[in-house]
Amino acid sequence: MAMMAMGAASWAPIPAPARAAAAFYPGRDLAAARRRRGAAAAVAARRPFVFTPRAVSDSRSSQTCLDPDASTSVLGIILGGGAGTRLYPLTKKRAKPAVPLGANYRLIDIPVSNCLNSNVSKIYVLTQFNSASLNRHLSRAYGNNISGYKNEGFVEVLAAQQSPENPNWFQGTADAVRQYLWLFEEHNVMEFLILAGDHLYRMDYQKFIQAHRETDADITVAALPMDEERATAFGLMKIDDEGRIIEFAEKPKGEKLKSMMVDTTILGLDTERAKELPYIASMGIYVFSKDVMLKLLRENFPAANDFGSEVIPGATEIGMRVQAYLYDGYWEDIGTIEAFYNANLGITKKPVPDFSFYDRSAPIYTQPRYLPPSKVLDADVTDSVIGEGCVIRHCTINHSVVGLRSCISEGAVIEDSLLMGADYYETETDKKALSETGGIPIGIGKNAHIRKAIIDKNARIGENVKIINVDNIQEASRETDGYFIKSGIVTVIKDALIPSGTTIIECTFPAEIASRQTLLISWEFT
Repeated sequence: MAMMAMGAASWAPIPAPARAAAAFYPGRDLAAARRRRGAAAAVAARRPFVFTPRAVSDSRSSQTCLDPDASTSVLGIILGGGAGTRLYPLTKKRAKPAVPLGANYRLIDIPVSNCLNSNVSKIYVLTQFNSASLNRHLSRAYGNNISGYKNEGFVEVLAAQQSPENPNWFQGTADAVRQYLWLFEEHNVMEFLILAGDHLYRMDYQKFIQAHRETDADITVAALPMDEERATAFGLMKIDDEGRIIEFAEKPKGEKLKSMMVDTTILGLDTERAKELPYIASMGIYVFSKDVMLKLLRENFPAANDFGSEVIPGATEIGMRVQAYLYDGYWEDIGTIEAFYNANLGITKKPVPDFSFYDRSAPIYTQPRYLPPSKVLDADVTDSVIGEGCVIRHCTINHSVVGLRSCISEGAVIEDSLLMGADYYETETDKKALSETGGIPIGIGKNAHIRKAIIDKNARIGENVKIINVDNIQEASRETDGYFIKSGIVTVIKDALIPSGTTIIECTFPAEIASRQTLLISWEFT
């Protein structure tokens, strides 16, 4: 942040944040602005002033004073991601950001809520795969809740589309933004806030944006400090003593990994934690100055598809100022079944969960469903989270997350599992008709035993079903039978039917199968 002495105030160039504000407010009196800065400089001259990234790193104690305000000067752009193949089968019928989370929510609620809590109220969500449920959720959750008199807020989905100028679908994060630049540049804003739709974290973006402005950055990248063990799985960054990014390395190992160590005290960590966490990884969250984004995507890198591997490293190479911003809090990339499972079960951790939905200062918003309170009848429930509108009868639930409208019958045992619940209730008439025809109602049947599993929405689990991966089988694909196993976690597909008496517990190793290193699950019917 540039500071001016009193004598230089009348002729020195306006610092970048002031230039941006002047451009944002064309009629602003620049002479008055200079006088105010001169007065501020006089005060600063009477006491030592040292700017460090620590002053603007994310923490509850730091303050923000954005001018102009984020609601008018920042455009939020949430990238919905690709096909979500690593999250399959949860993404079989929905976009990745629409995957249910934490009993009542969906993944997209996290970045949208962070935006709203940070006073960023103009939000676009870019997607191109299975977007029907995502569109429906966003319109019901946010369509009528953030706009009003003198408030131009919105949350709007932008789907991939073909045009005469570009017949292709989104080819990557940068390409997705480039295809809609014509729309984004119409907004009279100073910065574009680029977010991912599949991360779990709570962050005040105003502090992020303030850091961007005060460091006079062209691009600011949110950085997560980490130890050596985790660092090999991320794109790492190296910084100079001002927090400016000077080098990138994608999932480095060996000597290359060692070379990416940085002094994280520069970004605000205390000495002890800096020794434990000597690496910083990109979180895939960026602030771009508007004019910089337009120039990079149209002029400097018109063929680049990805921000993280092409555009941002390229920006550093051509001399742009790319700053790192420390985020020292819980953050999880929900990119795999294992990460998704662990993130959900993490909210049951005691005494302090990995991520809390109970922070009233920064709540997580979602679709209002007007469901009744959950009903628990003579059940043993420990270390678990129960969503809205559930009916739980005479069963045992331990260390699990039970999603909205879940129906769990007598004698069932649920352990270390995530039940996503249902999209609707079945009426007593529906259940009677199913019973007469030998069908199975939505929910968990009597005496079922489920351990370390994800049960997607509207699944019908029959009576005496056992879903227990006793042999710790890591991978199995049985889509026609209604389930997958990934990283040892059994995932029952949305709308699947598991017949009564089914047992999914054993592993068989015929010689010809073992030679192909294929694992199968044997089914037993009683």
